[in-house]
Order: sequence, then structure tokens, then C-alpha cells
Amino acid sequence: MSSGAQLTVTDKRRAARHPVDYTVIAEHRQIGDLPLHIINISAQGFMAQGEIDIERGERLVMRLPVIGRIEAHMIWSHEGRSGFQFERIIRIDDFLKLVDTIQPNPRLRPRR
Repeated sequence: MSSGAQLTVTDKRRAARHPVDYTVIAEHRQIGDLPLHIINISAQGFMAQGEIDIERGERLVMRLPVIGRIEAHMIWSHEGRSGFQFERIIRIDDFLKLVDTIQPNPRLRPRR
């Protein structure tokens, strides 16, 4: 019996992603603190750049501005990039506030 994360397999590659350049410290249950460099984000998840020493399906917990504490599961990892799915979808109004906070370039923020 598998004890890994029960991940949604819906294809979310077409979800609206927003480029960001944000570093956060995530917590892994065995490794401890793990720095993540987030390069794009959506209401469903994010992509991080840099080598991350965890396996597909493993869980991280982090604290994001506006959102607060949220869990994310690694969905894929390839050539120094990793995709993560949030445990829950972020409400659109909170997501827009989050992007405004972590994306300093107003031209790259979502249109309203």
C-alpha cells in the first residue's frame, strides 16, 4: 500500500502562470529548511528553479505573503526546475494580491 501523496493528475499546464522572482524558505519533514527560488506561480501551484533534493510526491510547507502557510507537493522535476501543486487552489482575490506583493514589475502583473 502506497503512503505517498494523493496527487491530482489533471493537466494544469494551461493554467495562467505569472512570472515572479521570489525566494522562500520551505520546510520538509526530513530535510528541514529548504530554500526555494520561485520563478512562476499560478493559483494551483508554482515552478521553482534550482536543484531540490526531494522526490516526486513529497510535501513541503511554506509561508507566502497574503496566503500564509500552505502545503505543496512536488509534481515533476527536470533539469534544475521543479513543479509543485498547492494543497488547495488559492482564491482569485488572494492570488492577485499575492502576485502584486511578490512581482515588483507592474507590467508583469495580471490585468484586472
